[in-house]
Amino acid sequence: MVKKKRLRLIAEMARKIRAYRELKSRPRESQKYALDYETMRRPHTGKMLPVLAWQDVRRESRLFPLLAGMRMFGVGRLFTRKSWLEEHTEPSYWQITKVKVDYTSENMDHGKAWGVLTYKGKQESEVKEVDKAVYHDWRLVPKHMEQQFTDFEPLPEPPVRYVPYPPLLRAMLLAQHKKTTGSIVTKEPSLPLQRDVLLNKDYFRKQEQERERTEGTLV
Repeated sequence: MVKKKRLRLIAEMARKIRAYRELKSRPRESQKYALDYETMRRPHTGKMLPVLAWQDVRRESRLFPLLAGMRMFGVGRLFTRKSWLEEHTEPSYWQITKVKVDYTSENMDHGKAWGVLTYKGKQESEVKEVDKAVYHDWRLVPKHMEQQFTDFEPLPEPPVRYVPYPPLLRAMLLAQHKKTTGSIVTKEPSLPLQRDVLLNKDYFRKQEQERERTEGTLV
């Protein structure tokens, strides 16, 4: 007969208390990303910012100092970044839809914000959290320029170009196709030159799902 496990109520309560204390002692974002503008060091970690970022830190602003000085914390307004303006000719911006302010921070200049991202003229369909809000390169899009940003129409995607496979790889593909199907390939295999393909986890996951859809899963 299996011995019934006793509930250790005191030990479980002590575990919850330790987890609660760890959560309370965790530094807030206003403490973690606080910056001494004279020494360019973060007091919490003691790390110094890169020298190349000092000019932007002194001249540009973070996202939340801009939101804190606006009506409704800037919900509905457009915000862009200096790096986007310098690197891309197409408009890139965030349209803020929701703001959660850290009221314990000084001047309420920390928190989290959500919005719809338009990057290089292409608007995403879902709302997500604004990333890199602590970077010192955020700018508010003036009201008289919002129509210019939103009316931009991106150019159509260029057609995918195809090139022939290298001779050795072509021979391997033809031999594998003949071995699996028993027939000869009538169409010459070609390699697509796809642009802007990110080799991340989502890309390989989609490739695996497509392979399973065409070949089937092993039983």
